[in-house]
Amino acid sequence: MGGILKPFAIQPAVVRAAGRTFADLAPRSTARALLIAAAAGAGLAIAARPAAAIKLSPMIAQMYAMVETQPPTANQMTVCYGFVCRRKLVLHFSPGERATLRTIVSSGHASAAEERKALQRAFVWFDRRVGREIGTSRRVARADFRAGDDAGNFDCFDTTRNAVSLLLIFQEWGVLRHHVVTDPEFRGKFLIGQTPHNTAVLIERKTGQKWVIDMWTTAYGQVPDVMPLEKWLTEN
Repeated sequence: MGGILKPFAIQPAVVRAAGRTFADLAPRSTARALLIAAAAGAGLAIAARPAAAIKLSPMIAQMYAMVETQPPTANQMTVCYGFVCRRKLVLHFSPGERATLRTIVSSGHASAAEERKALQRAFVWFDRRVGREIGTSRRVARADFRAGDDAGNFDCFDTTRNAVSLLLIFQEWGVLRHHVVTDPEFRGKFLIGQTPHNTAVLIERKTGQKWVIDMWTTAYGQVPDVMPLEKWLTEN
């Protein structure tokens, strides 16, 4: 059953933007019109410059489309939270933040194992970064409806999308030396007590081994679980 993102009902989303006002979030057409008007007054011609798209596999593209979320670019990503991406934060990485993350991930260039450890540190940085924006600093491990706090938690649909987005950005920056991003994986064998669960996956370049990076199974500020896919598929 691996490799399948199970369908689910799309809920209305609450969208926020890190460090931006509602005026900053005006429709693109309106913003462009204002820019053109300003440029005309100055005798200048301004052309729209959309952010370069990151190449996606069909499954990953579908993953974003299912919850009507834009894929990441090199400079920003949509953070899903509130269960099934019902709440969203548009996170823009500042130059300083990009430099910090590059340094963290690059510190693992010595080997594939070191790179996975560096990615764990990068995910802890990310968890703390978004926690102060959206209130997930109180999130718990393996959160679902029983946590009674969807606004302050991630379910596995949220963590999978967030992890894939962050990994795709690292790949776009060229800081992943030993791994490449691949499609998420799914588990959910009820006969052995598993509940449905998704996770982000990397492929080790040298060996072809698939490794999962799973934030859902750990609480706020803790390193995410990293293990071979085969082991993860048997976990409860």
